[in-house]
Amino acid sequence: QVQLVESGGGLVQAGGSLRLSCVASGLTFSTYSMGWFRQAPGKEREFVSAVSRSGNRTVYADSVKGRFTISRDNAKNTVYLQMNSLKPEDTAVYYCAADRALVVVTTPYSYDSWGQGTQVTVSS
Repeated sequence: QVQLVESGGGLVQAGGSLRLSCVASGLTFSTYSMGWFRQAPGKEREFVSAVSRSGNRTVYADSVKGRFTISRDNAKNTVYLQMNSLKPEDTAVYYCAADRALVVVTTPYSYDSWGQGTQVTVSS
């Protein structure tokens, strides 16, 4: 049974930083691309970032490019999202997801497994 557990969310002031982690179990981690998505109240779930199986390819939403960095440690079955220069519009529940596709994709419908999410709140 695949399990993804996010952590690292919290309340931070605008301009601050947070680092999200997602630990995976029940899967061969290195054979999955990993993604981060977010969902704000009343809005659809949106793509944030994704990383390929080996970690050598990363993709970012335009809204976070230059501020967020995704990385992974296959030895630890963990994917990270370093979030800097946070803005109030980054406030959302952040989810990590695992995808068996060979290429990195940005649509949530491709992803096979999801975590429960971690709340990120950025105050102005």
